[in-house]
Amino acid sequence: MAHAEHAALIAAIARLPEQLEALVAGLSPDELTTPFLAGEWTVAQNVHHLVDSHANSYIRCKLILTEERPPLKPYLQDAWAATPDASDAEIGPSLAILRGLHTRWVRFWETLPDQAWERVGLHPDNGPMSLDRIVRVYANHGEAHLDQITRTLAARA
Repeated sequence: MAHAEHAALIAAIARLPEQLEALVAGLSPDELTTPFLAGEWTVAQNVHHLVDSHANSYIRCKLILTEERPPLKPYLQDAWAATPDASDAEIGPSLAILRGLHTRWVRFWETLPDQAWERVGLHPDNGPMSLDRIVRVYANHGEAHLDQITRTLAARA
């Protein structure tokens, strides 16, 4: 059952760049950078965050695979989202990075040996993080941000 579960999670990760591109296609700079929902990130911040978050996670996965119980450095996602490069309406580079990153990440997941799924890294806030747990978290993470962008765009009216 783990193979089928992992395959479904990997497929969700593989689909994310295309789903995201379709969701944000044709949006104006104002639509990308206006905080339509109080307390939520803009569409652009969500796009840039997906790159920041998934790049961090990909590096963590490589560390977990190649080192014994490596420390996994956290980052302040709200502070990152507030930086100019992470709130800019120019999302093309982030979409391109995400597409390439996910191509590599999917290849990583698809070629992961069975015994490697339980390898762990140590996160100071989340405790031990296995590769099995990470693939689950990040398949859901992408879906959650697609939902947040959808809700943000629905609030435009």
